[in-house]
Amino acid sequence: MNRKLWWVSAGLCALAMAGAAPARAQMSEAKEKPPMFSYVAFWDIPRAQWGEMAKSMAEDQKVLDKAVASGTLVGYGSDVNLVHQVDGPTHDDWWSSMSMAGLVNVLNQFYSSGTVTSPVLGSATKHWDNILVSRYYNWHSGSWKNAYTHGSFYQLKPHAPDDALETLSKGLIVPLLEKLLADGTIHEYEVDTEAIHTDAPGGFWIFYLAANPEALDKVTAALQQTLKSNPLDGPAFQSMTDASAHRDYLVRTDATYK
Repeated sequence: MNRKLWWVSAGLCALAMAGAAPARAQMSEAKEKPPMFSYVAFWDIPRAQWGEMAKSMAEDQKVLDKAVASGTLVGYGSDVNLVHQVDGPTHDDWWSSMSMAGLVNVLNQFYSSGTVTSPVLGSATKHWDNILVSRYYNWHSGSWKNAYTHGSFYQLKPHAPDDALETLSKGLIVPLLEKLLADGTIHEYEVDTEAIHTDAPGGFWIFYLAANPEALDKVTAALQQTLKSNPLDGPAFQSMTDASAHRDYLVRTDATYK
């Protein structure tokens, strides 16, 4: 998504300075999980049609609720972009499954129902899709309206080790987000790469679902405290990622997780 993207830029610059020693010390705190796949559809909708887009997303909920109840999906949601860019989306909708088949079967339902040719989607000036995969994720079960998804995109440098994302996820990203999940500051997080590559390999996204606007500040404060509590011994994150490719994304989210 793409939909779901994360941390405040200043906070991530600080995270980039977290060294390899703290990462090794915390490595046992996070484990790779079975792959979770997410389908994300991005839309650039004219402002006059935003109300109709909200209705369209609400109608999709019937299909998505059934898919969650049957176990085909583990979650779904929709987003309204809060920081608009000239070439960026205004809206997106997404669903997640523990299999690629689960994603595609739900997509086929929307195609067969004619939803994808609705007038409001036909009004889109731009549209594109992503299929992502995550092996580091967790969530609270439940439904939320008007929460906030924050995410960031990063590109690994060509010389980054093959296990760079695994090292960063296990040592830096997951331990912090697990603490925030446990205290209710966030409801979900994931570290994503493309399952179907539409961009150059080596890119990854970090997303978290903040419970409310105040939670965005709590994440930043928790990051700062983590950095104070752990000695810094080198720019490990920075050495593995291309800072010029970094981008952030903030959206208002309605989401359901099984």
